[in-house]
Amino acid sequence: MNNDTAKQLVMKQGFVRYFKENMGIIAAFIVLFLFLSLNPSTSRAFVTRQNMFNVLRQISTNMYLACGMTMVIILGGIDLSVGSIIALSGCVAAACVARYGLAIPVALIIGTVIGVVFGMFNGFVISNTTIPPFIVTLATMNIARGFAYVYTGGSPVRVVTKAWQFIGAGYIGIFPVPVIIMIVVLIITGLLMNNAKLGRHIYAVGGNVQAAVFSGISVTRVKFWVYAYSGLMAGIAGIVLASRMYSGQPTAGDGAEMDAIAAVVVGGTSMAGGSGKIGGTIIGALIIGFLNNGLNLMNVNSFWQYVVKGLVILLAVFLDFIRNRNKR
Repeated sequence: MNNDTAKQLVMKQGFVRYFKENMGIIAAFIVLFLFLSLNPSTSRAFVTRQNMFNVLRQISTNMYLACGMTMVIILGGIDLSVGSIIALSGCVAAACVARYGLAIPVALIIGTVIGVVFGMFNGFVISNTTIPPFIVTLATMNIARGFAYVYTGGSPVRVVTKAWQFIGAGYIGIFPVPVIIMIVVLIITGLLMNNAKLGRHIYAVGGNVQAAVFSGISVTRVKFWVYAYSGLMAGIAGIVLASRMYSGQPTAGDGAEMDAIAAVVVGGTSMAGGSGKIGGTIIGALIIGFLNNGLNLMNVNSFWQYVVKGLVILLAVFLDFIRNRNKR
């Protein structure tokens, strides 16, 4: 058997194993898609190219966050600060263009760096202390949100530059720019998790910290870089969202961390750590996005939408509990 044949066999086995492990969520996605496609109250508006691209544009922000959150949760942690980082990075990047007249690439770098710095701070504290990630990221969630309000005085930072608006509302051909960015982010995240040493170490640490230490893995370094990556994703999400809204909003990203966690959990990643795939997160984010879109098309009251999403998350966590119990 030559190398090419061996690689094809491994890839085929990987796809088969992926479908077996995620059969439930794939089936749920197909059922939801068919229901919205065939339902008389949604079918006409749902199955259109414009609506599909609108859904993808809307979920792109959540997908950025979910990529970082997938790594964090597989590691056995949590990151509650990403929603607030969205607000701060978006406001500062917008102000760099509107107030200080900086070039857009410079503003993008500054906004992204803010996300990375907060992520590194989370990673440094979590990896070098025994303080639970929930507490650390809860604190930085409030710090970042507070900085966003202090910096803007509670008022939006409007940007009318067309080049700025192109990032979140523009198109390249028929494809929205945020969707293209999302695809690039997904490819990079997939390569990190499946082909890089960091990805293998994330699963090892999330599965058993002591075994990872005995294997020579630097748990401190792994945690640090995973939270830094989560901060990077939040910084990118903040810039794209600020561009799409034509302004940096100090209230932006409120509750975004919950949507990211929902996408990851619905996608089959275990809250106990050690297991999960970015492919499952993609399907989870699509389910959340299509669910929101379908409820809007059916004119379901926004208050009831919270109830429905909560039930979906609870069902996903319950199924994760059943799966882990069966493994034990």
